Amino acid sequence: MNAIAPASATEAEFRRHTVRHTQKFFDWDAFPSNRGFPDLARAQMRYIGAGGSPKVGEPGTLPPDHFTLSLIHKPVGKYAACHAHEIEESFLIIDGVLTVGWEQEGEVVEVRLGPKDMILNARDIGHGFRNDGIEPVLMSISVDVGKPLPPRYLYHPKLGTDAELARSFGAAPGKTLPFDPAGSHPIQQLMARHVIRHHEQPRIRDAAGFSRQVYVGPGGVENDTARKEMWEIPTGVGVQPYTRAVEDAFLVLEGRLTVGWTDNGQSYTTELGPRDLLKTPAGQAHWFRNDGPLPATVWSVVGEAGAETVTFARA
Repeated sequence: MNAIAPASATEAEFRRHTVRHTQKFFDWDAFPSNRGFPDLARAQMRYIGAGGSPKVGEPGTLPPDHFTLSLIHKPVGKYAACHAHEIEESFLIIDGVLTVGWEQEGEVVEVRLGPKDMILNARDIGHGFRNDGIEPVLMSISVDVGKPLPPRYLYHPKLGTDAELARSFGAAPGKTLPFDPAGSHPIQQLMARHVIRHHEQPRIRDAAGFSRQVYVGPGGVENDTARKEMWEIPTGVGVQPYTRAVEDAFLVLEGRLTVGWTDNGQSYTTELGPRDLLKTPAGQAHWFRNDGPLPATVWSVVGEAGAETVTFARA
């Protein structure tokens, strides 16, 4: 009986950096501060880093470098209490409709986000979210630092905040404004620079044959941490191997995507389905190709700010 040849170090790392949605589980106790408050119920699935949860170093979760990435499931009628971070945090909606509120001095602006819409929550701005819809919300949350500090809660039942005030993110009656990009209120103007509507964002037609929509970076929300884009990859389109000076991650939203790493003339490949992820470390040559019958929609996160530095070459 022939022995199975051991995997190379590169192949082993490639397998370790591929995260399958079906091998992960939602954690309903990811945020211990919500214990005892059923209206705050939400579940987290961690792919890269803890993403604000104290559960760091979880087996099967990839260690973070410049960003974290996780999925959040928010049931109908539940909310997340108003809090602030020392760093940016993005919400990308995958399913459902989410209400996000920003608070300053007791006044709140609320925006409703649908599938493929995103908000980049600004540093030190109080924000919370609520599911006012009729179906659960699934979203991807990415915190733009490897090890974020614990959230700083501003209005939370554990602080003695009245339940209705906590649910409205700290806004007393009459102190909530709707999102209006043309509004005159300072919070409306600030939020307008941090919301991306998928149907409004221009598509960049890359010479390699796929399209990119910049969500965070030049042409999207300006920041100095990570770049985030939505890619649409037609069937049959792929790129030659490329490298980056930082890590990047692909989270497949729709369709299927063949991905691979190359090393010393060897190629290691796999196919990602919806909600599967590949994280590629800095300096590792990697590529992608759509071998499926339908276009692939991919959420791409890169661990540096600024414009795209890769010139993609079609395979």
